[in-house]
Amino acid sequence: MPDLDLTHELRVASEAARAAAAIQMERYERLESIDYKSEKDVVTEADHLSEEAILEVIRSAFPDDAFLAEESGESGESGAEADRLWVIDPLDGTVNYANGIPFFAVSVGLVIEGEPVLGVVVDPSRNELFSAVRGGGAFLDGRPIHGVDKPRLIDTVVHLGLPQTGFVRQNSELRHSVRMVRAMGSATLALAYLANGRFDAYVQYQGLSTWDICAAGVIAIEGGAVVTSQLGNLWFDLGMPPKTMGIVAASPRHHHTFLELLAAG
Repeated sequence: MPDLDLTHELRVASEAARAAAAIQMERYERLESIDYKSEKDVVTEADHLSEEAILEVIRSAFPDDAFLAEESGESGESGAEADRLWVIDPLDGTVNYANGIPFFAVSVGLVIEGEPVLGVVVDPSRNELFSAVRGGGAFLDGRPIHGVDKPRLIDTVVHLGLPQTGFVRQNSELRHSVRMVRAMGSATLALAYLANGRFDAYVQYQGLSTWDICAAGVIAIEGGAVVTSQLGNLWFDLGMPPKTMGIVAASPRHHHTFLELLAAG
């Protein structure tokens, strides 16, 4: 796919994400209702209102485009068949948000012919906007950013998500190989943090959905990270069911080492 001029799309995505962020901060620590999608997964009125705001902005600018959004699902053609597909997570880190923990994000990504090409991630609590278009570099509030390439693995700080059972050895070896691991509760924001060096790697074996990683994956790659699935192959697949995807993202120097540590059995 040749490089595309997505200036207008980036502007619209940024406007949409900012609109959702404003809604979330208006209601932060003042929620009227919290519902349960599953035993451990919640949804708030801010999730729904944020998604409506995002879709309103995008539909106004691109009425013929399809979308895949966490709360409302798909529109138009199925994701795998749509030429242009907006992939939206209106509020990633809802549990944090509902509990007043300031680590959550808005994610708006654009997929063209099956490939993620644009990402916008807004951190409402810090009023920060990460963005990237494929081949154009990563930006934080309009300023170019790049991940930090630390020569020693032991100096890295890693966002880590492994299953509670069956990964005792991998968990132990990863923790002993790096300076520190964290699990922050928002895959989108943690993955975007690779683009400016707040995290040095993101390792998660499963539990992710396309809307968690679409926008942030583009940003991490444009910030210099190598991003693959947990098995070392393609990191983005519209055919994967929700909560079944894994990811390994790190600098080119250390990416293969993280794959090896994750595969150790």
